[in-house]
Amino acid sequence: MEKDKIYERLNTVFRDIFDDETISVNENTTSDDIEDWDSLENINLIVAIEQEFGMKFNMNEVTTMKNVGEMVNIILSRLK
Repeated sequence: MEKDKIYERLNTVFRDIFDDETISVNENTTSDDIEDWDSLENINLIVAIEQEFGMKFNMNEVTTMKNVGEMVNIILSRLK
């Protein structure tokens, strides 16, 4: 799977979780860029992304991801 397809799927998940059709994530997107992205919503987001891609992040990955680009790289590595 290519990165652009992952971003398309992530946009769908982010829009659903945050109930905002205007969200468009990119490699530099962080929680500071999305108003309602707090610690509780982060849990919901991680679970939804894991379900979308049929994979699980480990706790270290979840706590050290700095932006959506790092998330995409982890997803890519798991799908190979």
